[in-house]
Amino acid sequence: MNDILYKEWNAMSDDGIVRQIGEFVRHYRMEQNKTQDILAKEAGISRSTLGLLERGETVTIATLIRVLRVLDQLQVFDGFTIIFQQSPLLLAKAEKKKRQRVVPSGKKGKNTDKNSDW
Repeated sequence: MNDILYKEWNAMSDDGIVRQIGEFVRHYRMEQNKTQDILAKEAGISRSTLGLLERGETVTIATLIRVLRVLDQLQVFDGFTIIFQQSPLLLAKAEKKKRQRVVPSGKKGKNTDKNSDW
């Protein structure tokens, strides 16, 4: 398997990326000692479709997902996770608005008991 650093993906052509994906699939298929026939059957695709994928030809994303699921390699999609980050200023404002204590119901700053001597 080729060792391609993350920063090199932008320099690759679309065809180069598709070929790299095919090499990735072939590598993990062979590492798991599976033939194309076995992997294709487990993924619910034809062997010729798997061959296209491994040769770097165009296949659907659904096909790629099926194959990666069988190979237990779905973690490659971790890069698609969206992480929402809040600015420190907004975080500080939110912290300021947090309640500091609990006020029992019916006693919100006023004495609601009319019979009290207080």
